[in-house]
Amino acid sequence: MLYQHRFSDDRPCELPNGKIVCVGRNYAEHARELNNPIPKQPLLFIKPSTALAALDQPLAIPRDRGECHHELELALLISQPLSEARAEETLAAIAGYGLALDLTLRELQSQLKEKGQPWERAKAFDGACPVSAFVPAAAIGDWKALRLQLQRNGALQQDGQCRDMLFPIEALLADISQSFTLLPGDIVLTGTPAGVGPLNPGDRLRCELDGLLTVETTVG
Repeated sequence: MLYQHRFSDDRPCELPNGKIVCVGRNYAEHARELNNPIPKQPLLFIKPSTALAALDQPLAIPRDRGECHHELELALLISQPLSEARAEETLAAIAGYGLALDLTLRELQSQLKEKGQPWERAKAFDGACPVSAFVPAAAIGDWKALRLQLQRNGALQQDGQCRDMLFPIEALLADISQSFTLLPGDIVLTGTPAGVGPLNPGDRLRCELDGLLTVETTVG
């Protein structure tokens, strides 16, 4: 099934599928669990639009490429261009808030990092970014109060508070826009809290955003 942006209240969303700009190590505990240094500036990478998939459909993870890890993240759907933006301008450019999985081929990523090579083969493959519907931005009060959780086979795996981001949303979008113009239909992933781990065929996942969104899916 082809992916298309959608809102959680069933309003039509005509924004095109764009790029996905991701930030690594935006939660200190996640950086520590992978023995990575805590960055002093946002660590950015990009997934192409071909990485998009619907989170409520069975997840297709690559075979024979080592472990594929789940990384649950708050996703931002962009509705207005942002280029060299000031932090105070950025929240107005968000159309909606959702959930996404930054699927990661962890063993391959480690091999690429050891060689000093880019991560795209481990992070940007087809279907590497399953995304939920988006809660309209007007329905979100204080984004810092949002909580995201992932359960795998009934056990809580990830539980994060958005207020714990090292680089808050306003500063993050402003920083991204200094290097990459964000366009309507682009998605920004804001980092994953601790608790990432491998997925196995048949796993059942339940992803929640603070009572605003609940998405259940399986690993195919």
